[in-house]
Amino acid sequence: MTNTLNNLTVLGAGVLGGQIAWHSAFKGKRVVVYDLFEESLQRCQMAHQQYAAIYRAEMGASEAMISETQARLSYSCSLADAVTNADLVIEAVPEIPETKVAVYQEMAALLPAHTLVATNSSTLLPAQFASATGRPDKYCALHFANMIWSMNLAEVMAHAGTAESTLRAVTRFAIEIGMVPIPIQKEQNGYVLNTWLVPLLNATQSLVTNGVSTPEYIDRTYMIANRGCALGPCGIMDIIGMKTCFDVMTYWGTENQDAQLLANATYIKQHFIDQGKLGLQTGEGYYCYPNPAYQAADFLAVPDMSAVEELVALVRPQALAAVS
Repeated sequence: MTNTLNNLTVLGAGVLGGQIAWHSAFKGKRVVVYDLFEESLQRCQMAHQQYAAIYRAEMGASEAMISETQARLSYSCSLADAVTNADLVIEAVPEIPETKVAVYQEMAALLPAHTLVATNSSTLLPAQFASATGRPDKYCALHFANMIWSMNLAEVMAHAGTAESTLRAVTRFAIEIGMVPIPIQKEQNGYVLNTWLVPLLNATQSLVTNGVSTPEYIDRTYMIANRGCALGPCGIMDIIGMKTCFDVMTYWGTENQDAQLLANATYIKQHFIDQGKLGLQTGEGYYCYPNPAYQAADFLAVPDMSAVEELVALVRPQALAAVS
């Protein structure tokens, strides 16, 4: 059966919104990227230039394929213009409920009658926003993973009022752009992926916030314990983006009155966001890009004996400093 979801609008020009837009255009969809801020659209266009290089190197994309992808992409700060021809809108705005509701309510009167809407929310439920869309039967969750070109999964989650025709069309769309659809059988904050990823990243950030270990040694531990993986949880946070990590930790820390989560959010704000270090998107987070330390050939190597003093200095540094 031929899909009719050929005109895509992506709301939000952040890290994952930009990836969804580029990859969908690469797979033949006509895509409009919408963001409220021109600066965000400019960053997205710069990211798309980086993705072009990645797709050449990792996916064997020819110059013609890259040119065709770029021709299928457009960018807009006008919500009305962005959605006027949309068959599918994927919402990828910040993980702040009030922000999502405001966007949905503004968009509701602008959409063509046939348009489907999907949220890429990391941890929030489609039921929280279905009524705000004005078309709950045409609304569901379609959640992607960062580095969409290699981590090609798309989690499909309904709310009670989602029509089967919507799920069928959205699932076909996912397959058309090269995703493996992951059916979520009931509403679950975090789907499958983020149900285990968010606790991992929170535990990681707690180790940093509380001074238990350093980011590089936390990642070494993870990568040695999971031989063959390309990066550890601090590297993953850089790829997700510090703003998204901050939003998720702030929301759930407040919702659950979790002091450690809120402390982790504060750490991220002070050490990264306030300094303009948003992760891979800006070239610096826990690591510096394009050559992060975890990609070095010797990152997991047994150290030379000359490193003993440096390693010992990291063990109980406050106690050792007091003794000396």
